[in-house]
Amino acid sequence: MLERVLLLTLLLSFLIAVLLSPIFIPFLRRLKFGQSIREEGPKSHQKKTGTPTMGGIVIVLSILVTTLFISNRFLSFSPEILLLLLVTVGFGLVGFLDDYIKVVLKRNLGLTSKQKLAGQLLISILFYFGLIQMDISTAINIPATTISIDLGWLYLPLVIIMLVGASNAVNLTDGLDGLLAGTGAIAFGAFAILAWHLGYIDVSIFSAAIVGAVLGFLVFNAHPAKVFMGDTGSLALGGAIAAIAIMTKLEILLVIIGGVFVIETLSVIIQVISFKTRGKRIFKMSPLHHHYELSGWSEWRVVVTFWFVGMIFSVIGIYLEVWL
Repeated sequence: MLERVLLLTLLLSFLIAVLLSPIFIPFLRRLKFGQSIREEGPKSHQKKTGTPTMGGIVIVLSILVTTLFISNRFLSFSPEILLLLLVTVGFGLVGFLDDYIKVVLKRNLGLTSKQKLAGQLLISILFYFGLIQMDISTAINIPATTISIDLGWLYLPLVIIMLVGASNAVNLTDGLDGLLAGTGAIAFGAFAILAWHLGYIDVSIFSAAIVGAVLGFLVFNAHPAKVFMGDTGSLALGGAIAAIAIMTKLEILLVIIGGVFVIETLSVIIQVISFKTRGKRIFKMSPLHHHYELSGWSEWRVVVTFWFVGMIFSVIGIYLEVWL
């Protein structure tokens, strides 16, 4: 029975995203919500200027509607679901404001870094206090061992770092057609399996709803993309995957399952440090996916390769938790 509910969740969320997107894309075009491509990015991306963005609204709506329907119809509306939706919608709202300022107000940088961080911090702290009300453990488990370390009050900064860090890391990965939608589906699929295995049924259902939503969105976001998710989608997904890892007590495994996001972020950090200290760049351009583009790889080849790498990381994460 529960397995069928999980499958129904994935299919329903996929269907909602697939049905909403063809309605939403022309609406975004009429509102002239087109993407502005950074001049410092790859020249080949300039042809994407004007492609509708803020498609992440479709993803968030699909997740929200599916999760609420499945929870009310087959399960109970648990505190876990409430907190997961708080993070997803909250971070999505921060991303929406960022996109709105970029697209509508024509301020290419969107929210200032301080404004964006303030929004992320507020939601992270609300999420933490929600966890405390649920009396969740402040210990973290070391994968493939029986070792558990109780962080006590240090768990608060860990939660903040995970949510803010993951949302920004996932945001950096959203740079090529279908890149984030594909790697996101793979990572959330891994967490859906692990949450189910560990008995976090609500969290597994929520994860499956995200898998369906991003796969439905991918139908229209694959190269050549008809719509971009924007910060509305990428920040929502980043916050959601960190919240899922925290809720299932798989905090450390997030670094492995989200390995692609970690590598993308490290490439930016390494590039900045190298340029500021040595005046030299390590990569042709960061994040890393742009380096491969400028090395002569086609956009589709980069995306599929990153999907494959994401699959390997997810399999490793599942193996460490389930079989060791």
